[in-house]
Amino acid sequence: MSSTHQSILARFAIVYLVMVVLFLLAIYKIVVIQVVEKDKWMAVAERLERPDKKVQANRGNIYSHDGKLMASTIPYYYLYMDTRVEALHMKNGRLFKDNIDSLSLCLSRKFGDRSAGEYRRYITRAYQAGKGNLLLYPKKITYSELKEIKKFPLFRLGRNKSGLIEREYVKRIKPFGSLASRTIGNIYGEGDKGGQFGLELAYDSLLRGKPGVAKCELLGNRWVYVPVVEPQDGLDVTTTLDIEMQDIAERALVDKLVEIDAASGCVLLMDVASGEVKACVNMSRVAPGDYREIVNMAVGDMSEPGSTFKTMSLMVLLEKGLVKPTDSVDTGNGKWPMYNRIMTDHNHKTGGYGMLTVTEALANSSNIGVSRLVDAHFADNPSEFVDQLYKMGLGKPMNIEIPGAGRPKIRHPKDKHVNWYKTALPWMSIGYEVQMPPIYTLAFYNAIANKGKYIRPYFVKSISQNGRILETFGTETINSSICSSSTLRDIRMMLQAVVEEGTGKAVHSDYVSIAGKTGTAQLQYGKGQPVTHQVSFCGYFPADKPMYSAIVVIRQPRNGYPSGGLMSGRVFKTIAERVYAQSVQAHMVDSIASGLPAAKAGKTAALSEVLDELNFDCLSAGETWGRVKISQNYKTEPITVSDYHVPNVVGMGAKDAVYLMERVGLRVQLYGRGKVQSQSIQPGVKAMRGQTVSLVFGN
Repeated sequence: MSSTHQSILARFAIVYLVMVVLFLLAIYKIVVIQVVEKDKWMAVAERLERPDKKVQANRGNIYSHDGKLMASTIPYYYLYMDTRVEALHMKNGRLFKDNIDSLSLCLSRKFGDRSAGEYRRYITRAYQAGKGNLLLYPKKITYSELKEIKKFPLFRLGRNKSGLIEREYVKRIKPFGSLASRTIGNIYGEGDKGGQFGLELAYDSLLRGKPGVAKCELLGNRWVYVPVVEPQDGLDVTTTLDIEMQDIAERALVDKLVEIDAASGCVLLMDVASGEVKACVNMSRVAPGDYREIVNMAVGDMSEPGSTFKTMSLMVLLEKGLVKPTDSVDTGNGKWPMYNRIMTDHNHKTGGYGMLTVTEALANSSNIGVSRLVDAHFADNPSEFVDQLYKMGLGKPMNIEIPGAGRPKIRHPKDKHVNWYKTALPWMSIGYEVQMPPIYTLAFYNAIANKGKYIRPYFVKSISQNGRILETFGTETINSSICSSSTLRDIRMMLQAVVEEGTGKAVHSDYVSIAGKTGTAQLQYGKGQPVTHQVSFCGYFPADKPMYSAIVVIRQPRNGYPSGGLMSGRVFKTIAERVYAQSVQAHMVDSIASGLPAAKAGKTAALSEVLDELNFDCLSAGETWGRVKISQNYKTEPITVSDYHVPNVVGMGAKDAVYLMERVGLRVQLYGRGKVQSQSIQPGVKAMRGQTVSLVFGN
């Protein structure tokens, strides 16, 4: 073998040996890492690992029936500063030192909680201590405020250089305040942690959407969350509620509650033909003269309805042909023995009613008259009476979409779990021995107004996404006919007699005909507790061609004699007159012969542009600001606008009115909606800069 060949083999052996040694060292290191140092490196991995982050979806909105926003989610932010950011410490902290004075001044002017010097010392101390989570302001700020703050000195350089950190929290807001608050509902805490009650809870799975996922990745020298799965925003819910009707009902109820110092009260207003709930008000006293929505009494309250149930009892008798409206019943002197108890009428101290017709018994809400008639025909077979109530639809659950909704409890004589006494039937016939939430009582009276068709009240019209309707809800029939047409005719006549001749005289209106029934029930919350009262009125209007039905229930009035007519009835009357006037006004506007829609005063160029798109002619002299006159077409009359005098903005919308007022240096306060009805400073006077002018809006 040559020396050259031996040299090659020797070098190859050396390389091979080195490779074997390196391989053995690698195997050794792997064994050490996986076995000997396993716990150490697992701990390091845990420190470096960043868990995936859930990206919350935007919660859907809740709207009124005509698209007005009733609940929406708004982001709010807490402001922090990471003073450890590397850019702030480079070049001996030049960036921080050059900007801290101007930044402190801007923060002081913006928030006003510290002077500029205090802000400077506060941030500088954190900078020197290397604090990474400095809270700049203790309160939440809005998105618009955040955008403004991001333009401040230093912060305008971005998060990586300034250390500015915003932490987002979402808050559910209700633009109309307390209106229908319990019906709309609420969510738990800050952030979208789920619906708490009301429609927010009922439709929580749709409103909250589906969260996304963001993965934490190391980009450059910092960790950032990168979206992996995009969140799906929640769906929008459009309700049946009408803001104007809700406002009318709430004002009428609260005024009466304050007047009589009642503990609580509720109102439900319903469209007769469709079953859409237009208003749902629930008020409880939290302090003298102060009422707020705390519980949904209209939907969930379980109590004895009292005299409003007498209508159902007489319908059973009429439907079975056992009585006629003109039949008579003796009520004596206002006291009548019923087995081992005494039944009384409300006027027993003045001698009672004596002989009454069936119609008069209902009109005067005679306990004796109704209970004697029912007992005379069903005492030996009370099951027949209760079965007929069931047949009409009472007692059947309606699956109201509001969580916590109650259902009627009408006990049956054959139920083995309850004790049935001889006195049960007479007292059931006048609204005791049964429990019904107000919404069930209303639904039955609505059936009387709706030609006998018993339909379910409902609160939600549709579910949509980005303006596209995904699902709609409509009228659901419970019983196509609660009784014969003759019974319906008789009972409607009798309910009108209640208002025209009986206990509901206070409900009579000169503007809209009303039919319904008063109710007064005695309540006792536990043995030994004082007896209190619940007063109510349930009915519909107009009586001849019903459009709306409503129920008003008031609990524990302290001032005045408890009266369903004088208390709840007066609230019903106010609501009926105002709602009817509103509907008539809307009908008149729709029926204008010219067919021309109304137009607000304001900038004539904008008006002309809109009217051109609608193919309407507008006669204008070329003035900048004008007031519109409508005859066979549109014509504008000039409005004089000065740089120094208060303008006349009556008839304008908010946008134009505020612009003109602020143009001359006035501060503006707005009240109401629609167009300007009045202004607190007379037009033409010299404008004083900084002075406040109040503008009252209306339709």
